[in-house]
Amino acid sequence: QVQLVESGGGLVQPGGSLRLSCAASASISSTYAMGWYRQAPGKQRELVAAVTSGGRAKYAESVKGRFTISRDDARNTVYLQMNSLKPEDTAVYFCNGGNHFDSPASWYWGPGTQVTVSS
Repeated sequence: QVQLVESGGGLVQPGGSLRLSCAASASISSTYAMGWYRQAPGKQRELVAAVTSGGRAKYAESVKGRFTISRDDARNTVYLQMNSLKPEDTAVYFCNGGNHFDSPASWYWGPGTQVTVSS
């Protein structure tokens, strides 16, 4: 079972940027899709972005043009570059991987990393 550890969250002002990282305990090179999810208080977890092993990416409408997902299979790490952050981006962010581009989540969830956007 792959273990995931997310990092890079924090408190940032609206309009600011953060770069999240997700380190996997095992190789992700054979994992078709890797994704970033988020869960805000009182809301369901939602897929924010996903990327395939071939580099194809998809994004939730709410983050298109602001977030960029990438993966480094040599480092078993997935990144989420978040720019122009808004208060509604405040949530705990998680990563996961799997065979389904629409919902890559085959492994146990990690602890997540808190992102708070506030002035």
